[in-house]
Amino acid sequence: MRHRGTGLFSDMLRQSDLVLFALCSIATFYGMLLILSATHTVYNGSLKYVAVQGVGYLLGSFLYFMLSSLDIVELSKKWKWILGFNVGFILLLLTPLGMVRNGNRAWLGVNDLGRKYGVGFLANFPFYIQPAEIVKITFIILLAKQLSYLREEHDLKRFANVVQPTAHVMFMFALYYVISRDAGSGLVYLFAFVCMAFTAGMAARWLILGLGGVAGGLVAAWHFNLLRGDWYKRIAVVLDHSFDAQGKGWQQTRGLLALGSGGWTGQGLFHGTQSQSPYRSSLPERQTDFIFCVCGEELGFVGCAFIIVLLLAIVIRCFLVARDATTRMESLVCVGMAGMLIFQTVMNIGMCLFLLPVVGLTLPFFSYGGTSVMTLFAAMGVVSGIKKRSRPEWLMNS
Repeated sequence: MRHRGTGLFSDMLRQSDLVLFALCSIATFYGMLLILSATHTVYNGSLKYVAVQGVGYLLGSFLYFMLSSLDIVELSKKWKWILGFNVGFILLLLTPLGMVRNGNRAWLGVNDLGRKYGVGFLANFPFYIQPAEIVKITFIILLAKQLSYLREEHDLKRFANVVQPTAHVMFMFALYYVISRDAGSGLVYLFAFVCMAFTAGMAARWLILGLGGVAGGLVAAWHFNLLRGDWYKRIAVVLDHSFDAQGKGWQQTRGLLALGSGGWTGQGLFHGTQSQSPYRSSLPERQTDFIFCVCGEELGFVGCAFIIVLLLAIVIRCFLVARDATTRMESLVCVGMAGMLIFQTVMNIGMCLFLLPVVGLTLPFFSYGGTSVMTLFAAMGVVSGIKKRSRPEWLMNS
């Protein structure tokens, strides 16, 4: 007689996409090795960052297998509750749990409360939660339901039906940005929307009009000096690398120096000149935003290429699942998850190459961040659950 717990575990494995899980795990372990190297000298050999990443991986793996058995079509019927969760979770940033870091109120944690009341355990608590990371998943599910409903019951080529999902994404972006001032995470929502809307069949003219409007707005904001805070300098240093090289351009200048000094095979793990400097200013944010630069310096072009191959394989796996999804809604969810990974990857690597401005987006699965790793595995768990369904008739007959 099979033990009930063993049977449950084997059922969870059977319902999961083990290829996708293996790809995500390899990427995470590779990232943990880079984090270990990046923090080895500057934090005196502390294993704190690797330990937090490891806990995030374990929790994420649990969520991956749990969510692999989730029927998101049934879940989406509770769309009002999902919308309430999305808005309410972001609004928690306005409570005493909201934490301001680097000018952005984008994290939830007990650290500030611990410092305020002199509770050392809480003040040094190693885990924070970034609501934008978690809400990405439920936002994509909700948007997929909305787009699939409009596509099947109405027409996504009519302006009146285009306004609804557009208003949805703009509301979520505005709500999060006004509260947190974190434009980077908000832009992920917009890019996922564009990918999903295009796949759902939204008329190209509306997408071009919308993207053109955004581009025109940015140009106007630049021309009339309406950009918030330091955004002008963030963009200016990309257009002219000599502009404010000791200020806003410092991070990317150091990152590009580290990245370019690795050559084909790098200086060796734990031997990078900038990565192993005891001074944080030598390569700022080396375990988070600039982990790709650490890889380039210590493992060279070969190590960076392996990162890109792994992330590309995960994205392709998402698209393959989207192709064979049972319903249009599930297909759109997979496209949204893939779009999220693509945008974060392109923005992070572009930032490290000094081609795009710093927007605070980490490299998926590789950069340090327990919440990020956990939610990425949860997102891939949703894709894994969709994998087990057969190819839809609407796709085979189209």
